[in-house]
Amino acid sequence: QVQLVESGGGLVQAGGSLRLSCAASGLTFSSYGMAWFRQAPGKEREFVVGISGSGARTIYADSVKGRFTISRDNAKNTVYLQMSSLKPEDTAVYYCAARWSVVSIQNNYSYWGQGTQVTVSS
Repeated sequence: QVQLVESGGGLVQAGGSLRLSCAASGLTFSSYGMAWFRQAPGKEREFVVGISGSGARTIYADSVKGRFTISRDNAKNTVYLQMSSLKPEDTAVYYCAARWSVVSIQNNYSYWGQGTQVTVSS
């Protein structure tokens, strides 16, 4: 059974940093594109950033370019999201997602984690 488990969320003041981790199991990790999505209360889930299976391709939402960095360690079956210069509008539940072969900005990913809360205070 495929499992994606996020960690690293919490409460931080505006301008601060957090590093999220997503540990994957039950799949051939390097064959999957990985992505982070987020969802704020009352809003649709939105794409944040994605990375191809090899790590060669990354895609960032305009709202986080220059502030967030995605990376992956295929030996550890883990994808990371380093977030800096956090803003109150970054407050959301952050979800890790996996998709076979091709990374996508759409939310049609096969597997999802349970999410981790990130709250940025002003």
